Amino acid sequence: MSENIAEFPQTETNSNEEAQETNSQPQDVGGIGGARLLSFIERIERLEEEKAALMEDIKEVYAEAKGVGFDVKTIRKVVSLRKMDGEKRRETEELLDLYKAAVGML
Repeated sequence: MSENIAEFPQTETNSNEEAQETNSQPQDVGGIGGARLLSFIERIERLEEEKAALMEDIKEVYAEAKGVGFDVKTIRKVVSLRKMDGEKRRETEELLDLYKAAVGML
């Protein structure tokens, strides 16, 4: 029993130490600017949240397009092709045609 009693304060202390670590101000350590690093991390976290929201919006648009009869896989391919510059797109399409011809699809 006394062993269990001794463990409670230790666990409480560990919780307090963890809280202090997460609530403490950033420090410069080993030539690394803590405040600047924290700023980058927080910006990345905000952008990741925004990205997740945008991905959900994109998913909804694809679902809407599918709901009115469009083929989502084909839309994704068109979006992918539109991202490419003209030369890269032509190269990709020519290579696809070559492969299709090689396996008797043209």
